[in-house]
Amino acid sequence: MEFLTDPVAWWIDPFTTNVFMQRALYAGLLVVLTTSVVGTWVVLRGMSFLSDALAHGVLPGIALAFIIGVDTSIGAFAAAFAMVWGINTIRSHSPLPEDTSIGVLFVGFLALAVAIMSSSSGAYTGDLTRFLFGSITGVNAGDLRRQAIAGAISLAGVAIFYRAFLVMTFDQAQAQVLGLRPRLAHGILLVLLALSIVASFEAVGNLLVFAFLIAPPATAVLLVRRVPRIMVVAAGVGTVSTVFGLLFSYHHDTAAGATMALATVVVFLAVLTAKAMLAAARSRRGRSLAAAAAV
Repeated sequence: MEFLTDPVAWWIDPFTTNVFMQRALYAGLLVVLTTSVVGTWVVLRGMSFLSDALAHGVLPGIALAFIIGVDTSIGAFAAAFAMVWGINTIRSHSPLPEDTSIGVLFVGFLALAVAIMSSSSGAYTGDLTRFLFGSITGVNAGDLRRQAIAGAISLAGVAIFYRAFLVMTFDQAQAQVLGLRPRLAHGILLVLLALSIVASFEAVGNLLVFAFLIAPPATAVLLVRRVPRIMVVAAGVGTVSTVFGLLFSYHHDTAAGATMALATVVVFLAVLTAKAMLAAARSRRGRSLAAAAAV
């Protein structure tokens, strides 16, 4: 109960006395900024499976980059954009549903990553755990700069294409009639999604970034209705989860990225439970009032 008995030591000191915690906090907040604005559209458009596939799809690019000796972010970008291109190509030339093309490429890219990492050349690709679950306490100034650039691009992209994203989310035919070019807008959204995943994998890992893309926006959808408010509330939920997750991992020696991701899910479940309890209470009150009026 130190967080209550000695709040300064539990909540403040870790960020004021440890440089690595300060950088981890900055990295986490940049992840929240990037994933909240893009994740809102992922949740509203039902693209969760696609975002999960992209999160896994960057692995072969990372492994190949390690073998070649280039920056892993370059390999991750190449793999993500290859997957986006593949999904759009299969979608355009196949009568199959979009989730089928996503599933095929998902399996293919993940299998390729495993094959590369299990080969003799892939034996030197480094610690797979860091790729999967991140190393937020090990980020440096260069990582923070890349995340800041990705966050700025994501914000700019969402601002520029906001109207197209909004209309096509609820009525794609109307977006076509209005000349908003929904296919182009969908492609831009996929690029922004890939960018947010690649920019965040150093901090929370390419698997756990999925939690930040989905859980905070999903929580926000339970609380508010207008899209701008959903983005703001999602950022707030992500910020709270990041701060608490980092502090909990610091004091209890748990994996920081996983603890942060778990916090986002806990917040979602808490809000969902509270909403369900309030709805049940209103329903009981309504039945009681109806019964009293009948008497």
